[in-house]
Amino acid sequence: MSSAEFRRKVSVADILARKRRDKFGMDKRKGQHIVAITSYDYPTALIADRANVDIILVGDSAGNVVLGYPNTKPVTMQEMLIMCSSVSRGSKGALLVGDMPFMSYQVSVEDAIRNAGRLVKEGGVDAVKIEGGRAFATTVSALVKAGIPVMGHIGFTPQTTPSLEGYKVQGKTSEAALTLFDDAKALEEAGVFSIVLEMTTSEVAEMITNSVKVPTIGIGAGSSCDGQILVLHDVLGLFDKFTPKFAKRYANLSPEIQQAIEEYAREVIDSKFPAEEHTFHMEESELEKLRAKVATKASFISK
Repeated sequence: MSSAEFRRKVSVADILARKRRDKFGMDKRKGQHIVAITSYDYPTALIADRANVDIILVGDSAGNVVLGYPNTKPVTMQEMLIMCSSVSRGSKGALLVGDMPFMSYQVSVEDAIRNAGRLVKEGGVDAVKIEGGRAFATTVSALVKAGIPVMGHIGFTPQTTPSLEGYKVQGKTSEAALTLFDDAKALEEAGVFSIVLEMTTSEVAEMITNSVKVPTIGIGAGSSCDGQILVLHDVLGLFDKFTPKFAKRYANLSPEIQQAIEEYAREVIDSKFPAEEHTFHMEESELEKLRAKVATKASFISK
């Protein structure tokens, strides 16, 4: 058995305990960065789990990299439920977080609790993620009181920021930075167990990391956060339409997969696949019986 089969399930308490910086900005847990990655299906969840990542996020980024949508807004609750339940069957050790899709929590607190509850009950996630700061602090607080752990998400928020500002780095001015500070503190007070900082200047991300008691998880926010997250397809080089500046490719599987499919196609065309080792056969005695029966039947039909 692999070590992953004996792995203890990562809990929210484990993530909270991984806060690396104290109120003075001193690094108190060297080497304890939180490792998070996205996954949207069973096979990649199995692989990520075997790699011993701390958090698997079933992100609404699936809208871009899996479902072919132009952005994350069209992603539905039903699509998220299907992906979350698939990932939950593959992930046994990592803390599993499900994204709340656009308009699943914005209308009312009641909607938010109902939809978050579905992600937990039907999708099998351990926690949910909500985009937005102070405006959704009340919603976050209600979810936490209902027993649903919440991961916050501020800075660049894909569900709304592009429509309002375009794809821009956040926290580039002192005024914008103060807004992010206020958002982070509001989420902390509302009870989040971590905060994703996306596409945020590293200086502001470091200051926020040093000012909140919950772990920060960066994506395009520099190296000072308590953890990092990337989209799986960016890490593996599976999605080559667009790669953000902050993403690093650790493999380039897209051309390898294409090459494999092209080789398969050539072998089919050239009658090289399937070969004998891919083929099943009847026992010779059964084959003889079959031939006799077919011959008798053919003779009867021809009369």
